[in-house]
Amino acid sequence: MLERLKTTKREGWRRFGITAGESISDHMYRMSIMTMLAPATLASRINIPHCTKMALIHDMAESLVGDITPKDGVVKEEKHRREGETMAFLTERLLGKGTGAAGQGQAMREVWQEYEEGRTLEAKFVHDVDKMELVLQMVEYETRAGGKIDLSEFTRVATEIQLEEVKAWCEEVLREREEFWKIVREKEKNGT
Repeated sequence: MLERLKTTKREGWRRFGITAGESISDHMYRMSIMTMLAPATLASRINIPHCTKMALIHDMAESLVGDITPKDGVVKEEKHRREGETMAFLTERLLGKGTGAAGQGQAMREVWQEYEEGRTLEAKFVHDVDKMELVLQMVEYETRAGGKIDLSEFTRVATEIQLEEVKAWCEEVLREREEFWKIVREKEKNGT
């Protein structure tokens, strides 16, 4: 099952012709590293190892349901239902059996549920990191394409970030993006 997270590409980018883009696993891994880089003012108030675990678990259900994007037309309740059933299958039926996994399935399900509910400071932080990772990936794809792909529709997620520390982090990336696009426009203007 976990192999599917490594081989399933994130769907939002494919609409723009980015077929060799990040996998679900790539996304979760970078998020987990980002949780360890939490700004000091936030890191002192949250359980970083718990956030890292949450980042690694939050999209596990996509191994079976796929990466459902807002453009897919699936309402949030249905997406949540599909992912909840999948997490129940993964954590109760697959991880609830076998050696070494005893008890881990339930613990993973609880971390996933905490993320889904988004009430704890840790869950809010990981939700923000999810959005921040998307913004960072957007900028990387635009830069890699030399300004031939405009992924600005993804900047909207920056407005959904809740925590001030992550907002500031995201604003820095968006400033760098604006500088990049200034250079692209200047080159186009000069015909270079």
